[in-house]
Amino acid sequence: MTWSCSIYSKLALVLFLSSQIISVHGHSHNDDELTEEELHAPIDSILWIHMALQAIVWGIVFPIGIVLGLNRSRWHVPTQTVGFAFTLGGIFLGHSHGGRQFRHSMHGSIGSWILLPMLAQLVLGIYLKLHIHQETLRPYAVRMHGILGRTWPILGWVQGLFGVIVIRDLCGPNGAGQCAAHYIMGSAFIGYGIIFSLLFTLGENWMRRSGKSPEWWDSWVIMIWGIVNTFTEHWGDVWSMKDMQHTMLGVLWWTGGALGIFLSRNNQRNVVPALIIILTGWAMSDHVQALMISTKVHAIFGYTLILAGVTRLIEVCFLPSAALTPGSLEDNDSEHTLAPTQAPHGALRTQVAATRAFRHLPPFLLVASGFLFMSATDEELEVVHDAGMDHVTYILGMYSMAFLLYLFTQFLFHLYMTTGTNAGATHSSGDGILFSASPDGEIELTSRRGPSKWYSPVPGEASVHEVGEDEE
Repeated sequence: MTWSCSIYSKLALVLFLSSQIISVHGHSHNDDELTEEELHAPIDSILWIHMALQAIVWGIVFPIGIVLGLNRSRWHVPTQTVGFAFTLGGIFLGHSHGGRQFRHSMHGSIGSWILLPMLAQLVLGIYLKLHIHQETLRPYAVRMHGILGRTWPILGWVQGLFGVIVIRDLCGPNGAGQCAAHYIMGSAFIGYGIIFSLLFTLGENWMRRSGKSPEWWDSWVIMIWGIVNTFTEHWGDVWSMKDMQHTMLGVLWWTGGALGIFLSRNNQRNVVPALIIILTGWAMSDHVQALMISTKVHAIFGYTLILAGVTRLIEVCFLPSAALTPGSLEDNDSEHTLAPTQAPHGALRTQVAATRAFRHLPPFLLVASGFLFMSATDEELEVVHDAGMDHVTYILGMYSMAFLLYLFTQFLFHLYMTTGTNAGATHSSGDGILFSASPDGEIELTSRRGPSKWYSPVPGEASVHEVGEDEE
């Protein structure tokens, strides 16, 4: 009873603090009251701390906490609690700084209502810790908790982008359309690369059970995106050259996507998505811009996209179709699993290692393409040009950001495979890698690791969970 009262008292405190923060966050400056001196004042230390805290929380702490929740690790709740506390502190700092002031923006608007899903997630988490209403409300709360948690990386990414726009005073009335196009498409390439890597790192068995090839999913997204792009790239009566190019890219995507869907029937792989990526990259590489630095950045973006398509084509046509990547934990205990002494060696092991290494190329290049495209707006490149930076330095900086994001993504995949319930799901066997034969005779690589010090089941009824629950 004392423990339950403590939970409810904490919940009441959180509700009170959140209501106060929401009321404070809803206050914004009247744009007409701001002077040019306030709009261009130096950024003070409190605002820098605000930006650093929010970047660490939404970019690192919350994603780690989400992964720990997916594999029901006991560290999920402490991690998210720390993240929630820091983000509340960051919000307070964001409204108590001096120096530069800002006009009303989407960053401020989102910052007001983003607290609502955060509060809902916190309330659901506390409710799930009470372990009540097991047969009635709890199953729905579990699902809602999982759905909300999976939206946090998207919310953090969008809010972070709007924060960069505000701090750099980008995407004004004349550049809003171009910013939206570059940021949406660039983010799509980054998300495409991350999901692509996820499928080949953790999702092989899921794809096999779905009965759909990766190209079936790609082709649907490409076709739908192409239909939208065809009817949204031109406004007004006069057609510019860019309007025609962008509209024709939309036509290319929906026609090619439709072909890819047809060729993907019966779980068949095809090269159409790779060809579409290559053609899109070629079009972007020859996309002449007003500034020379902009033309060169677009060219490297196009070449990177071409390379992503070429490596995807090689992966489809020349790499084995069997699940040759680690992390497919579900089938490790199949009756077809070979003993370590029976596992094939030599040429097959070399081929498996090469496949595992090569499959990182297409998704990484897609992520790099996304960063390059997001950084290629006219306003951004005018700032870079005025600062005296050359295109080589700028492009290398974007590639560095892509390396960091891809590194963190792979770390999260590794964390999922080695912590929580997955930590004790496998047992050590030699070098940790076994080969197993699937029912159709294909060779499959599985990863086996021993128990981890980071997880052990909590004894008692509370440790028994239905499949798919994410409350811990």
